[in-house]
Amino acid sequence: ALTVRFITRRFIGDYDPTLEMIYRHVAIMDGEMVHFEILDTAGQEEDSLQIEEKIKWGDGFAVVYSVTDRCSFDEVMRLCFLINHIHASPKRSSGGEQPPVVIVANKKDLQFDRMVSREDGENLSKALKLPFYEIS
Repeated sequence: ALTVRFITRRFIGDYDPTLEMIYRHVAIMDGEMVHFEILDTAGQEEDSLQIEEKIKWGDGFAVVYSVTDRCSFDEVMRLCFLINHIHASPKRSSGGEQPPVVIVANKKDLQFDRMVSREDGENLSKALKLPFYEIS
């Protein structure tokens, strides 16, 4: 839903959250046309080789968790470590330069179902030295 909202500027309630998709989008940023290819992994459980291939594919990452799902929050540190490890590899053409990564807490409007506090997200982002956003 987050990806569809970014691309269409509308909230689409009907979509399959388990379906992995690649979205293509063009946006103007700082006066320049930017072409995006966004891989929405849909948070499916995968083996480490599949995750590694997807991380190698990306040039930037939004690591998203749900404030209503503690397990998704617990995955953030592991994913950020993998991104850092894979992109620091000397085999990468980027020369070990780290890609941009942000941590995004989603569903902040669902206060009654909240399992992860804003403070938990902020503390994790400070520990990882990554930007943090809580959105709905």
